[in-house]
Amino acid sequence: MSDHSPTFEADIKPLFRDSDRGAMTFAFDLWDYEEVKENAEGIATRLEDGTMPCDGAWPPAQVETFRAWIAAGCPS
Repeated sequence: MSDHSPTFEADIKPLFRDSDRGAMTFAFDLWDYEEVKENAEGIATRLEDGTMPCDGAWPPAQVETFRAWIAAGCPS
C-alpha cells in the first residue's frame, strides 16, 4: 500500500457493492460515512473472519485497506 491514507469516499465506499448495502440495511447503511465509521470495528472483524460480505470474503488487500482507514482515524 502507498503512503496515501484511505478516505471513505475514495477508497472505502467503493468497496461496498450495491448488494452489500442492500444486505445490511437492517443494521446500517454501508454507503453512509457516519454509520460505517460508528460500526468500523465490527465491520472489520466480520471482514477479517470472512462473514461479511455474505457471498464470500474480501481479498486480503481490501481488508487491509479497511484496517488502514480505521488506523488513519476514519477520514471522510
